Amino acid sequence: MPAPIKLYNFPKSGHAHRIELMLSLLGLPTELIFVDLAKGEHKQPAFLAINPFGQVPVIDDNGTVIADSNAILVYLAKTYDQGNWLPEQPLAAAKVQRWLSVAAGPLAFGPAAARLITVFGASFNADEVIGRAHNLLAVIDQELATQPFLTGTSPTIADVANYSYIAHAPEGNVSLEPYGNVRAWLARIEALPGFVAMPRTAAGLHSAD
Repeated sequence: MPAPIKLYNFPKSGHAHRIELMLSLLGLPTELIFVDLAKGEHKQPAFLAINPFGQVPVIDDNGTVIADSNAILVYLAKTYDQGNWLPEQPLAAAKVQRWLSVAAGPLAFGPAAARLITVFGASFNADEVIGRAHNLLAVIDQELATQPFLTGTSPTIADVANYSYIAHAPEGNVSLEPYGNVRAWLARIEALPGFVAMPRTAAGLHSAD
């Protein structure tokens, strides 16, 4: 039995949830190490020694330490999978990279930013980031009209990278109701063996539940 992979995480972080989800989908033993962002633990010397950017997630795979959620997804797929979650074929790999860029750009500055306002009190312009979120969701919904997953017929790390913040977009006052294809895609991911959910917060559109 291999030693568990240590995951430095914060349960309400969508970036950290990507990695918890990927580890579970791959069936890898995991040791969760809580990093208290609310108390600034991520900015203390001990944590900065493993990630100078002061961000979760970070993994420690038996001494191999990697930060950045998208980088970790690539590492896990390359190390522990046989080309399913990250295809080797050039065009298929490029399609995955496209969506990793979306996760680091439009997703981060749209749905994720909107949620940061309501859950963490961030000072973004709500109308601006919610507008960006809907622009992104409209594009994703259109692309998912012809295929079940973001890059085609099978799930990849592209889906994992984008799932968490889209699934929790309503917490940032971004409704998923207009996007039937997106909601069907979320359900497909949630039906995958090994799926684990991110804790939901009573914020945004969920505040009245």
